[in-house]
Amino acid sequence: MAHCNTILSQILKLVPRHEFESLANEHHSGRMFRKASRWSQFVTMGFAQLTGRRSLRDVVDNMSAQQHRLYHLGCAKLSRSNLARINKNKPYAVYEALFGKLLKRCQAQAPGHGFKFKNELYSLDASTIDLCLSLFPWAEFRKTKGAVKLHVAMNHKGNLPEFVTITEGKHHEVNEGRGVDFPKGSIVAIDRGYTDYQWYKQLSDKGIYFVTRLKSNAKVRVTARRRVDRKTGLTSDQTVEFTGYYASKKCPIGMRRIGYRDVETGKHYVFLTNNFKLSANTIAKIYKARWQIELFFKWIKQNLKIKSFLGTSKNAVMTQIWIAMCIYLLLAFLKFQSKTGKSMQEILRLLQTNLFEKRSLYDLINGSAKEKYPIHDSQMAMF
Repeated sequence: MAHCNTILSQILKLVPRHEFESLANEHHSGRMFRKASRWSQFVTMGFAQLTGRRSLRDVVDNMSAQQHRLYHLGCAKLSRSNLARINKNKPYAVYEALFGKLLKRCQAQAPGHGFKFKNELYSLDASTIDLCLSLFPWAEFRKTKGAVKLHVAMNHKGNLPEFVTITEGKHHEVNEGRGVDFPKGSIVAIDRGYTDYQWYKQLSDKGIYFVTRLKSNAKVRVTARRRVDRKTGLTSDQTVEFTGYYASKKCPIGMRRIGYRDVETGKHYVFLTNNFKLSANTIAKIYKARWQIELFFKWIKQNLKIKSFLGTSKNAVMTQIWIAMCIYLLLAFLKFQSKTGKSMQEILRLLQTNLFEKRSLYDLINGSAKEKYPIHDSQMAMF
């Protein structure tokens, strides 16, 4: 019977230690803490994410209870004060950089988006994470409310959060949306809250397609009509031009307006796009697929620790969110690599209840008695 390290140890092997230390050195600032290394912080905070610990004391006590199993992780025992200090003072940028490294590896394993077209498909949206203004005064959102905002452009190949930024809650989504460098030829499903006619023109000039919902008060003139099959739910397919004073100046080009009635709910939608190549039915399905990003936000809020925080400083909050995003990518990589039919939530639950068990990680995920995907160090490393 082959020897196996703990499940937690095998998960951490996905992040090569020497690569992590290189990132830590690159993003180092201030004095070194003798016992509180960045690796120990990552292991401890990653453990907190995987197990849903509710406080620094809870995290430290649970790690201490497993102290005899931590030596092989290269993780030093952290006191509550040391963990709080390193979360507050050591730059979160190392985990933002780690996220980028993990993302590249996940992209190489990710399945396709399920559509016949070969264009990259993205969904763009943002989610607000509420904070108590008295405890997080730097995160002012409204007069009596604090918040940070998680902006994500999700690639539908594997439903991976490819472009991620975290801002204070009062930062508008459109400002972040403009800054995303989508590849030429890609298609972006955009929430109606991102309405910006000048941006629509800029995307068109760059050869980037978008699909969004047209505002009900938008003024347009129909210049062409195409036949539609009403049995599919389509109600119209038209070429339009903006006639409103502001919109016509900012976006003086033809757009495509598509009407669609959902057969199940009876609700009518009006879509706006600059893509005249794909069928109207495909355009409607693209916008429907945008729901995946809503499910992504719901999943991370329900299953990872990003709604309550173990520190009140901006750096501590950012550290916790970026580590949560790294853990999400590790789970996604395990799903892709194992080719399991289990959901991300099912994989997470398996890991939570077996973190310190000594058995094959992929054997656990696939539920087979015989190891189907033997793990070698060369295979475990993500970058």
